[in-house]
Amino acid sequence: QLQFVESGGGLVQPGGSLRLSCTASGFTLDAYAIGWFRQAPGKERDGFLCIYQNGDITIYDDSVKERFTISRDNAKNTVFLQMNNLTPADTAVYYCAARASCQRSIYGMQYWGRGTPVTVSS
Repeated sequence: QLQFVESGGGLVQPGGSLRLSCTASGFTLDAYAIGWFRQAPGKERDGFLCIYQNGDITIYDDSVKERFTISRDNAKNTVFLQMNNLTPADTAVYYCAARASCQRSIYGMQYWGRGTPVTVSS
């Protein structure tokens, strides 16, 4: 089955850090731009950060600037999301998906996984 497998989520206190991984299963991700999306309780899934095939990055949500870092390791078929200084507003299920180019919208994105939940709470 062609999909991403997300991992690394969990419960963390405000101000803490997590590193999420997104590993491609059944395909190689070097031909794709990879976006990170999140869905908070009661809200729609929304893109916030994306990395192009050449490593260029697009930020869609200013709230993650200077706190979240996206990177990719094509040799490991994995994209990473380093999240620092987490706040309760970051509580969501985090997903990654692929497309030929970056976009914020979920429509047309491929290879959705089950996501990994992140809860920021004291």
